[in-house]
Amino acid sequence: MSRLHLHAWAELLRLPALFTVPGDGLAGAAAVAARPDRRTALAVGCSLCLYEAGMALNDWADRAEDAVERPHRPLPSGRVRPAAALAAACALTAAGLALAARAGRPALAVAVPLAATVWSYDLVLKRTPAGPGAMAAARGLDLLLGAAATAGTVRPALPSAALLSTHTLAVTAVSRQETRDGTPLAPLAALAATATLTRLLPGDLGRERRAVLAAARREPSGVSPAPSPTPPPGQSRPSGFLTTALALSYAAATARPYLNAALNPSPPLTQRAVGAGIRATIPLQAALAARAGAGATALGTAALTALARRFSKRVSVT
Repeated sequence: MSRLHLHAWAELLRLPALFTVPGDGLAGAAAVAARPDRRTALAVGCSLCLYEAGMALNDWADRAEDAVERPHRPLPSGRVRPAAALAAACALTAAGLALAARAGRPALAVAVPLAATVWSYDLVLKRTPAGPGAMAAARGLDLLLGAAATAGTVRPALPSAALLSTHTLAVTAVSRQETRDGTPLAPLAALAATATLTRLLPGDLGRERRAVLAAARREPSGVSPAPSPTPPPGQSRPSGFLTTALALSYAAATARPYLNAALNPSPPLTQRAVGAGIRATIPLQAALAARAGAGATALGTAALTALARRFSKRVSVT
């Protein structure tokens, strides 16, 4: 395979966006007060496969539209065959579900609806009013996948999943006008969502998480029991300073691009806003982990920001 062919596949799969994926599962594990383990790694592997399956399927479904609006993309330009993109989407989906099965039945129970959401979004929902909601649901499910794989329960991770889904909903709404002149409404709404999330992130989840975990332990289920509310080694009570710092980093990553897109909702500025919103997923995930008391996980996740920014200079994330 030639270097040009490899670069075409890197464009198709939006490889720099991959750095926004591991933090989902890690934040999910942190939300259930569990240390990441082999099952967490399998869940992250599943997430990576399903994310890339969605990227390939997205361009396959959009190939006719891209031939008019974005003829330079890998499929309309002929650098990647449509059949190859569809085959890659199928293979990556199968690989993702296989990894989830290895992580256990609770993980597979989340991965199946996650895969269904990805395919439904790309093939049916993307051009409907339900599109942003479907994309938001996929991100939320991805975080819950990490929780289910690591601890066999998802209830304690629901608040974190809701915050991550809100961010994704805002970014996806902006992305719907990145190929044409739009209105300031979507970027202004995304700016407001960012401000709200930044305000909510430093909240102490300790009492809420202990209550949910205690309730989960009292409920009979066919999965492994919920972990003890006492944080395991490597976790502590939420660090207010770290969470606040990461929340402000998240806000700083998106505020200016969203504002610029609102003042001038042209395709170039809107695309920059979407790219910034996608990359800002990483500090948001890190803040969610810190909020749950997993400082080491938060710092490790935050370190992916530099890699995403570096590789985005070579391949677009939108």
